Amino acid sequence: MSKFNELINGEKPVLVDFFAEWCAPCKATAPIIKQIAEQMSGKVVVLKVDVDKNQAVARQLNIQGVPTLVIYKKGNIVFRRAGVTPAHELIKELEKHL
Repeated sequence: MSKFNELINGEKPVLVDFFAEWCAPCKATAPIIKQIAEQMSGKVVVLKVDVDKNQAVARQLNIQGVPTLVIYKKGNIVFRRAGVTPAHELIKELEKHL
């Protein structure tokens, strides 16, 4: 958890994709997350967290559905949404916090 905390408390906005391998909507979200990571490289940090392999983190953050997308800025949650979210909406949210 300490590496996760270290990353979300940095200066750059952090987009975290909480997903599961078995989740069909998560598979639909994967190319969106990849596009954002490429398009905003150097400006934001993008993390993917498998809720099945990181159950303690998922429990601590009360992740109840996947995919859940969370944007952190200096350790604070500034955006959180469950379900597939279009890339342009996520980019717009991330740009607010650059």
